[in-house]
Amino acid sequence: MTARLGVVSRAHVQRGVAGGFAQLCHGNAQPLRRMRSGDWLVYYSPTTEMGGAPLRAFTDIGRVEGDDIYPHDMGGGFVPYRRNVRYADAEDVVLDVVKPKLELCAGPNWGMALRRGHLPLEASDFATIAAAMGVQPTKAFAAGLE
Repeated sequence: MTARLGVVSRAHVQRGVAGGFAQLCHGNAQPLRRMRSGDWLVYYSPTTEMGGAPLRAFTDIGRVEGDDIYPHDMGGGFVPYRRNVRYADAEDVVLDVVKPKLELCAGPNWGMALRRGHLPLEASDFATIAAAMGVQPTKAFAAGLE
């Protein structure tokens, strides 16, 4: 199992959760290709919406399903790529609550890594974030996320 972090506004996370998909890095297909079926995706939302109020929270968590990466026409010439994700029932967690425990935040320039929009998570960071969000991956699997 691999876990990855996607950096997306909360409004976009909510759209993905409602539709059962992930869409990352302004619709680029490459970040979605890095993930495999069964991998976990954790969303970090720096803002409520693009250009919106600061949020700085982990806003959802889910498991990648299947191998398909597909385009979706959103109109106006915007055709981003998506991948199916089954989301767990999770609580938002403000970054400051878990920041001292995360390897991700250990270095002086940790915030620069988030600008990539999609990055791998250490297993210990995934476990810390998932627990703070009220998600236990093994129980989530037993509840039908497998």
